[in-house]
Amino acid sequence: MEALKFILKGKTAFFKNPEVNTYYYFTYGNIHKPALLGLFGAILGYQGYESDFDTYPEYYEKLKDISVSIVPNKENGHFYRKIQYFNNSVGYASHEQGGNLIVKEQWLENPEWTIYVQINNEESQKLAQMILNKQCIYTPYLGKNDHLATIQDAKLIQLQEQKSSDIQIHSLSIASTIQFHWHIAKFKYEEYLPISLKESTNHYQLEKMLLTNAPVKKSDIVIYTDGEKNVTFY
Repeated sequence: MEALKFILKGKTAFFKNPEVNTYYYFTYGNIHKPALLGLFGAILGYQGYESDFDTYPEYYEKLKDISVSIVPNKENGHFYRKIQYFNNSVGYASHEQGGNLIVKEQWLENPEWTIYVQINNEESQKLAQMILNKQCIYTPYLGKNDHLATIQDAKLIQLQEQKSSDIQIHSLSIASTIQFHWHIAKFKYEEYLPISLKESTNHYQLEKMLLTNAPVKKSDIVIYTDGEKNVTFY
């Protein structure tokens, strides 16, 4: 199977978790599929939430069928996080005295992922050509425009089905699709991450995502390899 492979990284990133925002704005621990599709939409010049749409924003309507795999390039999948404080002095954005709001956001520091994209439809082909040619229509960000994204080492590769047993998976995977030999695991990273948008509300649909060095016991999905890493797609 043909796939696009590249490195995605930045100095900082912020993928807002909408569930908690009373005192701080927290980030998800890794980039998730809807955020990645948003970045792809910027590269291809598709419209987002600022434009009128019926069911989904243009970028998601066009790109939602793309299959991706996300490999955190950090030991145990955990990136450092730090709370950032800054002022929002736009009066209409704040009911604070004087129209000034102190914003507290949790940012990922120096995040880096290896991204795989299956080349299996017209949109994935267009995306591959733009990235391979180092082109974009809009500037890609890691969550919001404070966080510029760097894309490098892009190339087309061939993936093969990994038929060996007792292998380690290097990508984030949907936890419910794979069983592991947990008794020999040295680490396990788990987090509920968005994998899609609900059609009725455009809210995130979450799945428990998993990264571990435990070998696979049984998998309900296909595991692929490029000769260096074993990955799953969703």
